[in-house]
Amino acid sequence: MTSPSLPWSRRAFLATSAAVGAAFTVGVPRPAAAAEADEFAELRAKWRALYLGEGFSPTAEPFRSKLASLGTQAKAWQDAMTPATGSLWPDAVFGDPEPDTDTESYGYSEKIQTSYERVRMMAEAFCQPGTGLTGDASLRAAVLTALDHLSAQVYNKSQAQYGNWYNFQIGAPQRLLDICVLMYEHLSAEQLTAAVEAIDHFVPDSLVSTYTGTSTGANRIDLCRVLALRGVLDGTAAKVALARDAISPVFPYVTTGDGLYADGSLIQHTYVPYTGSYGAVLIDGLSRLFALLGGSTWAITDSGRQIFLDSVEAAYAPFLHDGLVMDNVAGRAISRGLVATDTLRIQQDDHARGHAIIASILLLGQGASAEENARWRALAKGWYTRDRYSDVTSGRTLGVAALSRVSALLDDSAVKAAAEPTGHKVFPSMARATHRTGRFTASVSMSSKAITFYENGNGENIHGWHTGSGMLYWWAAGDAAGGGQYSDGFWPTVDPYRLPGTTVSRKPLADGEGGTWGAARPATTWVGGATDGTYAAVAQDTRGLSSTLRAHKAWFFLDDAVVCLGAGITATDGAGVESVVDNRNLGAAGTAALTVNGRAQPSGAGWNATVQGARWAHLAGHGGYLFPGGASLTALREERTATWQSINGGGSTAPVTRRYVTLLADHGTDPADASYAYVLLPGATAQRTAARAADRDWLAVTANSGAQQGVRVPPLGLTSVAFWEPGTVGKVTVDAPLIVQIRERRDGTATVCVSDPTRSVQAATLMWRRPVKSVVSQPGSVTDASVGRELKLTFGDLSGAGGLTQKAVVTLS
Repeated sequence: MTSPSLPWSRRAFLATSAAVGAAFTVGVPRPAAAAEADEFAELRAKWRALYLGEGFSPTAEPFRSKLASLGTQAKAWQDAMTPATGSLWPDAVFGDPEPDTDTESYGYSEKIQTSYERVRMMAEAFCQPGTGLTGDASLRAAVLTALDHLSAQVYNKSQAQYGNWYNFQIGAPQRLLDICVLMYEHLSAEQLTAAVEAIDHFVPDSLVSTYTGTSTGANRIDLCRVLALRGVLDGTAAKVALARDAISPVFPYVTTGDGLYADGSLIQHTYVPYTGSYGAVLIDGLSRLFALLGGSTWAITDSGRQIFLDSVEAAYAPFLHDGLVMDNVAGRAISRGLVATDTLRIQQDDHARGHAIIASILLLGQGASAEENARWRALAKGWYTRDRYSDVTSGRTLGVAALSRVSALLDDSAVKAAAEPTGHKVFPSMARATHRTGRFTASVSMSSKAITFYENGNGENIHGWHTGSGMLYWWAAGDAAGGGQYSDGFWPTVDPYRLPGTTVSRKPLADGEGGTWGAARPATTWVGGATDGTYAAVAQDTRGLSSTLRAHKAWFFLDDAVVCLGAGITATDGAGVESVVDNRNLGAAGTAALTVNGRAQPSGAGWNATVQGARWAHLAGHGGYLFPGGASLTALREERTATWQSINGGGSTAPVTRRYVTLLADHGTDPADASYAYVLLPGATAQRTAARAADRDWLAVTANSGAQQGVRVPPLGLTSVAFWEPGTVGKVTVDAPLIVQIRERRDGTATVCVSDPTRSVQAATLMWRRPVKSVVSQPGSVTDASVGRELKLTFGDLSGAGGLTQKAVVTLS
């Protein structure tokens, strides 16, 4: 699937969370009954309120400053406007001398969207209070002149499409419709007719006749928004009905390609986990369409809508943490950083994306049940109020409309902030897992034949090569970075070959190595996890991007720790291979103290050393690290400088400098069957880290080879094994490649969790040599169970289980 080009499109939405407009009276050429005409007028007024916001004081901060800034920028665009052949502004030429679909034409078509964006901003400044241009006659005239010029020059029923399809079918028409609704009472019948005819030309009904190509997922919702507003604009009921009905294919769960999966995964571009970017567009668009059409003749009543409502807690919430949405579901958006748009200079980080999604959840709640709405409002209040890195009330991350809804929530004393639900969730369909306890939150990113190493495209995220190679993100409660570890200039400055948690070859890779739009994928299906909802065992058959690297990696997620094992690490690239224990961003001037085996290490930039026999390490304000059995630990401090443009062609050229402490296992050049073992203790003090390192009864690594990787944690009653091959580890034997987690509880029961990460196991048997009295419950995949001196579970075909955990509960003897 192709995708929008650099500047506006998804990026502008994600950056500003700006709403979309609506307006006043009724009317254009098509006749309608008086009641129907009134309904269309109501819909335009509703859309206008969604765009402009309501219930806020324009003289109160941050609204006062935001509105004043809006007026200043709108005035600047008005003054700079110079209508000419092929352009409305000299720096936004859309006239393509050789129109086609090459890169140059993408640049020209993008300027159509840019031009409409500037005009929309001028229209908003005209309509919003407090801009200094509210109702200004000269600004109104400029908006109308701009509309006529763009219509005559490029966006009309006779123009052939060129460049990026997105600009013509979504980007430009959405902005044109917003302008028309905002300025409705000031437009002539001829101007409205020209707008709807142009939209009918570029966005015909046939674009939503089949659910395929560029008309799926978030793109489909964007197209439906265009069709719905086009119908609302001139009172064409059939267009609104078409938009409503064309939404329905988005609702059902999918098993391949784009869309929502039953396990909570959300995919766009066929291979890319995208909950935090295209998923943001999806929930934004649906929340607005639910709000627009709710209570009208065209209300969205498809029973499938509940699937999407359920996704708030099943798909979105697991990746939201204290105001941010995790970068491992944001695709190439992680590379956008500081972007100078036509309206603002915006820091597009995980918090900005998270704030926008949470605002959409608030709006979506208005069309959900009272119980759902209450839960979501409490969650939203918690997410916003716990965000110590980016205060939503500053107004930097949301547009006026979204901010008005958020401010109302924060001011509502009846809504109590809810804590994030703790627990673990595996998303087999997008090779991701998330983990929450009272001490920390973490998430791991993997890749497979079905899920890309990384996505690049349109010159974005060109160094994201290893983000799907086992990158482990984590945030400790009350950490030194305040939730900004991956927000504060991380992506341009971090060494892209040393992402936290990854095992990679240092073989040099080209910008965009492996191809665009998720084309780079490893030839393996072995990825997944088993979880009881609290703890988890997760594993990945790691393959190097354009590399001979092979490794088996496993993570065991506990209450205050993550045990990380690697084995079978082999490569013949002629390059060094490293496993990165961690790479912590200390900010622009951080000096966090590093201790290894209780001995303080140098704090100056440029220091590096290898410590033999490292048993534990601690980084002040971040957490601790254990190395069971001792390890050769390489540690270094770096001060790294880069620009956002170095990873994204549309990014800022301003230099960014950040300091890092990196801990890694150096496997040398072309290793054969190398391994590692370490334990991450997020947020731990040096004292707790040292005590845990000295506690020999807390953890046993029961296997760490290319055949099996496992741990036993006696205080938790936990036994976990990734069986890459059939075999025996401790008291557990399996005859198929499986991930197993067994948890013995103090109440005399145990949960036995099994998953088939390859999705290919036709039959399997698990033996646990532990006396078991009875089987309390078992999944449908178990065809036989026997108890006594040992437990034997026989599984049927697991290939259709989608990699999901099969859980049995037994009573112990």
